[in-house]
Amino acid sequence: MLMIRSIVRPTKVDDVLAALMEAGFPAVTKISVVGRGKQRGIKIGEITYDEIPKEMLLTVVPDSDKDFVIKTVIKAARTGDKGAYGDGKIFVSQVDEVYTISSGIKETASGEIEEVKI
Repeated sequence: MLMIRSIVRPTKVDDVLAALMEAGFPAVTKISVVGRGKQRGIKIGEITYDEIPKEMLLTVVPDSDKDFVIKTVIKAARTGDKGAYGDGKIFVSQVDEVYTISSGIKETASGEIEEVKI
């Protein structure tokens, strides 16, 4: 299993969520974040904005769906045909275990499922 963290423009978050839903990946966590990329913020007139608002979307997918989900996010989050600075980033990391709180079910990256005794 992989966790895909997508940092996108707030104006594009609804497009990305809709694209993921349509693609069959409805489980997403959305977090409002601020930050800056290589451009070091934006300067408008005399004022420099170091922290730019973004949205972080987290979703966990099987390894086999990684490329499809990444392409779906890029297509929905990109500004225009070629994209623009500030469109965002995608980070992918391995997930070893997932626990469902309500059921106590533990899922592992190898596909094993077991109930956690409390």
